[in-house]
Amino acid sequence: MGSSKVILCLVFLLCSVNFFRAFATEFNVGGDKGWVVPTEKDDQLYNQWAGKNRFKINDTLRFEYKRDSVLVVTKEEYEKCKSSRPIFFSNNGKTIYILDESGLYYFISGVSGHCERGLKMIIKVLESATPQSANHTSSPTVAAANVANAIHGMMLVGVLIVGVFM
Repeated sequence: MGSSKVILCLVFLLCSVNFFRAFATEFNVGGDKGWVVPTEKDDQLYNQWAGKNRFKINDTLRFEYKRDSVLVVTKEEYEKCKSSRPIFFSNNGKTIYILDESGLYYFISGVSGHCERGLKMIIKVLESATPQSANHTSSPTVAAANVANAIHGMMLVGVLIVGVFM
């Protein structure tokens, strides 16, 4: 009986992680256009996109781009559009970045000239969970699948609890 309780606790823990992950949202940075240099010099384009969304801890940003990069930098480096030691760097064309704490995040392109032409963004992650904006670009099917996985996990825990104590 003791090992059954240990297994039950482990299953519950794993299902709980999926349950809370279901409430995180994945945002496609820039919507359908992705992370690209604006056609006109517009250093506020991505900040306007970010301003239409509400970000919370554990949300993710999906950057899609070609022949470019994504850097997380300090405020000073953001303002200069230059970083020799970024906090985060990726250039694989499909970058996923998890917003793991509240506060401001500064993103720039690492390709020379792109940041100056507007490929930069500030994200503000809220301290507490608040309702998401209707303008977020997460697909409804991804959100529905996450909720379905969470419900399935909790149902599995319920079945296991009944099985252990019957």
